[in-house]
Amino acid sequence: MSLPYGARRSVTVLGSTGSIGCSTLDLIARDRDRFDLVALTAHRNVAALVAQAREFRPQLAVIADETHFGQLKDGLAGTGIEVAAGEAAIIEAAARPADWVMASIVGAAGLAPTLAAVRRGAHVALANKECLVSAGPLFLAEVRKSGATLLPVDSEHNAIFQVLDTGQLEAVDKIVLTASGGPFRTWNIEEMAKASPAQAIAHPRWDMGAKISVDSATLMNKGLELIEAHYLFPVGEARLEVIIHPESIIHSMVAYVDGSVLAQLGSPDMRTPIAYALAWPARMAAPTEKLNLAQIGRLTFEEPDLQRFPALGLAREALRAAGAAPTVLNAANEVAVEAFLTGAIGFLDISRLAADILEANSGRNGTPADLDSVYEIDRNTRILAREWVQKRGR
Repeated sequence: MSLPYGARRSVTVLGSTGSIGCSTLDLIARDRDRFDLVALTAHRNVAALVAQAREFRPQLAVIADETHFGQLKDGLAGTGIEVAAGEAAIIEAAARPADWVMASIVGAAGLAPTLAAVRRGAHVALANKECLVSAGPLFLAEVRKSGATLLPVDSEHNAIFQVLDTGQLEAVDKIVLTASGGPFRTWNIEEMAKASPAQAIAHPRWDMGAKISVDSATLMNKGLELIEAHYLFPVGEARLEVIIHPESIIHSMVAYVDGSVLAQLGSPDMRTPIAYALAWPARMAAPTEKLNLAQIGRLTFEEPDLQRFPALGLAREALRAAGAAPTVLNAANEVAVEAFLTGAIGFLDISRLAADILEANSGRNGTPADLDSVYEIDRNTRILAREWVQKRGR
C-alpha cells in the first residue's frame, strides 16, 4: 500500500549518522513541512546524533553503544527528546509507529531492527543489503506476512525498481547490475597486495562508509548486491549479470526479450535513490548534480575480472549453493573487512578468508529454519573467521 502523495510522513532513520542516514536527513531538511521525525539511532557517534536530534527534534534518540548514554542524555537535556541506549532500544525504536523507516544500519547488526520495522507493516527503505543476504527467504516471509513495503535504496536495486516491469518477469532477458570497479580497478595483484585501508576507502565515485568502501574495492559489495537482487527481483540467478561501468552514470539495466534495454541514469549521488524511496510513489526534488551527457562524453563498460576480484565469484557461488552459504559468506566478509581496516590482514586476504570459511562450511549447515538459526550460523562463522585471522594474519 502506497502512502498518499503530499501527506505528512512520519519517519524513523536507523543509522542516522552514517552516510545514508545523513543524506536522508539532508533531503528531509529541504522539505521539513512534509516529514515528522519519530526516531534517530546511531551506533557510537553520539556527538553527531546529539546534533541531529537538536536540529530535527525526533521523539526518540538512541545510541547503540551504552557507554555513550550519559553523553547522549546530557546533550539532549531540556529538549524533551526521549533518550535510550543499547541494542534492544534500537529494536524498540524501529518498532515504534512510523510510516517510513530508513534501514541503514551497516552489516548483520541491522537485521533485527529492520525486521522490527517490517513486522509492523512499515514502508521500509532498505539500504542494509545484509538483511537479504543473511536471511533472504525468512526476511521476505516476514514482509509477506506483515504486508510491509520494501523500497530498495542501493543505487543499483533502486534503478532496477524504477525500470523493471514486475508484471512481466517472463519478458525479462536479464538484469544487469553495474559496478564502478572501485579504487583498484586498474591495479594488478602485486599492487593490491600492498594496498592500505586508506587507499581502499578512497572510492573514486561514491562517498560511503569504510566497510562498504572496502567491499566496493574487493567487489564483494557487488557480490552481495547480486544476492540481494536475487531476492528482490525473482528472475533466477542465471538472468543476473554484473558489468563494470567506471563512470557510475548508468546505475543498472533491465534487458527484455524484444531487445529493449531500459536503464536508469543519474549522477553518482545517493540522494537520488533515497529521494525516490522517500517520496514513493511520487517524486521529490533532490539537490543532485543534473546529468550533462555531452559534457560526460563517453560511457564505458568492462567485464569483471574474477581473477583479480574473486569476491564476486564467491558471492555467485554462495548464491548457487543457497542454504546457509550466503549467511556464512556475509559473516566471514564482515570479520575480514574489520581485520583489514585494523591492519591485521592484507587486502587480498579478505577474499582468501571468505573463500576458506565458505569452503570449510560447505555442507555443514542446512537451510536456516528460523532467525535464531541465522544468528547461530552468523555467530559460529565469526568465531571461525577470527580464528583464521589469528592464525594467518600479520
